[in-house]
Amino acid sequence: MGWQNTALPEVLVYEPAVFGDDRGFFLETFRASWFEELGLRYDFVQDNFSRSAQGVLRGLHYQVVQPQGKLVRAVSGAIFDVAVDLRRSSPHFGRWVGVTLSAENKHALWVPPGFGHGFYTLSAMAEVMYKCTSYYAPEHDRNIRWDDPDIGIVWPLEVPVQLSGKDAQAPALRDAELFD
Repeated sequence: MGWQNTALPEVLVYEPAVFGDDRGFFLETFRASWFEELGLRYDFVQDNFSRSAQGVLRGLHYQVVQPQGKLVRAVSGAIFDVAVDLRRSSPHFGRWVGVTLSAENKHALWVPPGFGHGFYTLSAMAEVMYKCTSYYAPEHDRNIRWDDPDIGIVWPLEVPVQLSGKDAQAPALRDAELFD
């Protein structure tokens, strides 16, 4: 069990200890003391669940007011999960990191407030659960183009991308409302 660093210092991958035998397995998906040990002081207030078919790309989403930190995991199937630093004052502004989260590897990704988040479904179907540090606020919901060349995310596209209408109309990074 442990937290692994990524190319973006605040974005972390959680690799749980899995206790398995011929009956199945057990693992802890969250414990507040883990965050406290990392110096992260967040309360999770909302859990979300989504189901997506292969090729569905959700994102890049964020809230400009009530920014959400997210602890994301795939409970079935597999996704390529992405975090993008959207804080103009950050030395990592506009940089991204992506990891594969799957039911098989049981990893989770910590996406801090101030980051955009999105994922692409790799498997025939994926179910994703994520804990949020702020409530969803549709009036503050924003998004950025998934394929913005100024960000340059290298998505592992296996089938054509399926987008929501909102994501298909998302602005470029240079035109978006962002964090200071």
